[in-house]
Order: sequence, then structure tokens, then C-alpha cells
Amino acid sequence: MNFHIVEFEAAYGKSKQLPSSDIPEIVFSGKSNVGKSSLINKILYRKSIARVSATPGKTTTINFFKLNGLRFADLPGYGYAKVSRSEKDRWSELVEGYFAQQREIALIVQICDIRHSPTKDDFTMIDFLYSTGYQFIIALTKLDKLKSSQKEARIESLKEELSDYEGIRLIPCSSQTGEGIDEIRTIIEQSIEKPE
Repeated sequence: MNFHIVEFEAAYGKSKQLPSSDIPEIVFSGKSNVGKSSLINKILYRKSIARVSATPGKTTTINFFKLNGLRFADLPGYGYAKVSRSEKDRWSELVEGYFAQQREIALIVQICDIRHSPTKDDFTMIDFLYSTGYQFIIALTKLDKLKSSQKEARIESLKEELSDYEGIRLIPCSSQTGEGIDEIRTIIEQSIEKPE
């Protein structure tokens, strides 16, 4: 799988605009300001194909990036308070509409900040993914912001907080240092392999 060859495909603000799903899709989900765009850029060996913003809540569309025989779907970040009710409703309709369609979803990369406990919105999303049977992992971003002595303790705490979800895969990672990124690339590759 060549993660270097990628192009921005399109952005959609309403679910009815979404094109049909014709190739496997890797979905990126997480709350605003969790490092979603930075993680996508790092996986794709790019600096800014997914736009990184200092202002949370800037990704208000589903953004598609096309690789060879594979598509990344970058969902809008959730949980940002400083947007209008109507805008939150539109985001909700867009994401729910995406999952309600017959899409070829191979893997969902659910993103959480390793430094903090999952939020109520994180748990809502994880509940949804777990109960619907989607294949997903949890990428624990911002690993570089912890001291070595803190890393193990945070991972153990998160395992405890997420213990209701049997068999969940937690991948500590950093878009700054690249730690954990190769593991995520490998999981993505495995998710689209056709069984012999």
C-alpha cells in the first residue's frame, strides 16, 4: 500500500450530496481539536493535505482523500461548544447520514487525546461503533506531550475506562514524533486485504 500517492477528492456538507461508495473507506472520527487532521497528514506523509486549524470546529464537512484503491473519509470533529444549534444539527445529520448509507467501511480510526479521559461524546461514538460491529481502533494522539513516566499510567487508566469494550485496540501515537504511525498504517493495510 503506497500512502504517498494521495489526492484530495471532495468535501460534502450534506449527506444527500455524498457519492456512492465504490472502494474501501477508512474513516477518521474524533472530537474537535484532538489532532485528527495532523494524524491524517502524518499517515499520508504530508504536511497539509488535511487542513490543520488552530481553531476547533473548523472541519464542517466530510472530506474525502483518494489513495490507490482506497479512500480516507475525514468526519467533522464533534463536541465543540461554540457553534450554533443549527450547525450542530447539520453536522449530526451529515455524520448519521454517512453511516446510514451502504458504504464500504473497512476501518474506523476513532481518535482520543491520550492525556484525558474520553468525553461523553467520545463514549457515545465508541458505543455506536462497538454496538454496530464496525471494525475500529482507538488512536491515542498527543503522546509526545506526556513524559515517559506518565505514558504507561495513562494507557492503563484508559484501558480501565474503556474496559466495557472487549478486545478494543488502543494505539498510542504522535503526529509530531511519528510514534505509533507505522502500526496504524499496518492496521489500515490489513483492513482492506481480501481473504484468500
